[in-house]
Amino acid sequence: MMALIAAASTTNSSNPLTLFLPLVLMGGVFYFLLIRPQQKRVRAQQALVNAVEVGDEIMTTGGIFGTIVELDDDEGTVLVEIAPGTQIRMVKSGISRRLTEDDDDYEPEDEDQDQDQQFS
Repeated sequence: MMALIAAASTTNSSNPLTLFLPLVLMGGVFYFLLIRPQQKRVRAQQALVNAVEVGDEIMTTGGIFGTIVELDDDEGTVLVEIAPGTQIRMVKSGISRRLTEDDDDYEPEDEDQDQDQQFS
């Protein structure tokens, strides 16, 4: 029995590359499935925060809707009007969505359906 174990341990000398190949493949899978999409989301959020302007309608991470009244880029804060006469100051990173649509991005889906619904 001991002879079989000793023989098996001496003949099991394989290439060390085959031992690390599964680890490298798992690292690649983690990068493409977890890390890369998260980095894209972070970049998109930073672009959104940097693109907001006075007058934009936004939604905060807490779900509060409002309109940006004032920007303070030095401190990284914005003044948001959430109701007539009610304003709150918050950090720019607290903005989750920009609700104001750009005129260039507007493309009607199907104008024929809109006209048909108006006349019915």
